[in-house]
Amino acid sequence: MSVADIAAGGTSIWLDDLSRAKITGTDTHSLPSRIAVSGVVGVTTNPSIFAAAIAGAQEYSADIASMKSADVDAVVQKLTTDDVRAACDLFKDIYSSTKGVDGRVSIEVDPRLAHDTEATIAAGKELWALVDRPNLMIKVPATIEGLPAVTALIAAGISVNVTLIFSVKRYGAVIDAYMSGIEAATNPGHVHSVASFFVSRIDSAVDALLKKDGSEAATALLGSAAIANAHLAYQLFEEKFSSMRWQAQVERGAVKQRPLWASTGVKDPAYDDTRYVVELIAPETVNTMPQATLDAVIDHGKVRSNTITSNYSAAVDVFKALSSLNISLDAVTAELESDGVKKFAQAWNELLDNVKAAQNS
Repeated sequence: MSVADIAAGGTSIWLDDLSRAKITGTDTHSLPSRIAVSGVVGVTTNPSIFAAAIAGAQEYSADIASMKSADVDAVVQKLTTDDVRAACDLFKDIYSSTKGVDGRVSIEVDPRLAHDTEATIAAGKELWALVDRPNLMIKVPATIEGLPAVTALIAAGISVNVTLIFSVKRYGAVIDAYMSGIEAATNPGHVHSVASFFVSRIDSAVDALLKKDGSEAATALLGSAAIANAHLAYQLFEEKFSSMRWQAQVERGAVKQRPLWASTGVKDPAYDDTRYVVELIAPETVNTMPQATLDAVIDHGKVRSNTITSNYSAAVDVFKALSSLNISLDAVTAELESDGVKKFAQAWNELLDNVKAAQNS
């Protein structure tokens, strides 16, 4: 298949990976090559990606050595923002040609601030000024405390990637937070946002419960929850952004906050490794893929154009069937959010520890 088929279906391909080696490299896995031949029109990062990129990588040694006496948080901030700024520059033509819709690079606020609204706002503004690129997006977790931070940053004219969204209910609150920010923004047409709705982790959690149940009804539902959850999220996207409230902002030049499918690498080898891409194609969406997933899609993905809007009733049936087995999606998604925040904070602490060790070596 051609990655052009995915774009034709309305889904933008972003790469969920970044490192200095990928920015400066010349092989087929480098970012310049991905942009040129693999249809990649944006990049997302997270604390785990940065931890993996920087740990032991020679590309960062000189910078770390030059800042041996600096505070480790300042060193990590410089390493990560330098990479993101360079990536933004690689995407500047795409950013321009798509009028700001794509060509985006995301960087997350310190994940340890996920439950501190004011600190998240301050960190977002600091990162925005430090990277100083119009195609940047500041990632803010969709915690209860993160939602007002989203509104404040959008109102300040800062583009935001709202991350760690697991439930349709929380996604609705994310859209409302975005709209509130747009309503307060002086120039809403200059602000863009995506809502990162996590996929594969839903199946991992729900499948574990279904396997524990072990009944025939439970077995029949294996691998169905994540895609159904995402389909109903897109239905909500359509409803919210066709409302009178949103139409008033369209008249001010506002741009829709697009759903972004995140965590799209398949974790269960029993499932097709392209399922969280080919089953989630629809207009005005983004899919951010790990390298292995993108390669699998290019190699053997079977794109069937829009695979979401005709499946709403089937998705509702999946939710009803899960409920009949006493599986609470609310409980599952609440646990996944908590776990996601903890894992990103752990990855950030590991990154700080690794850089500190390199400073002292």
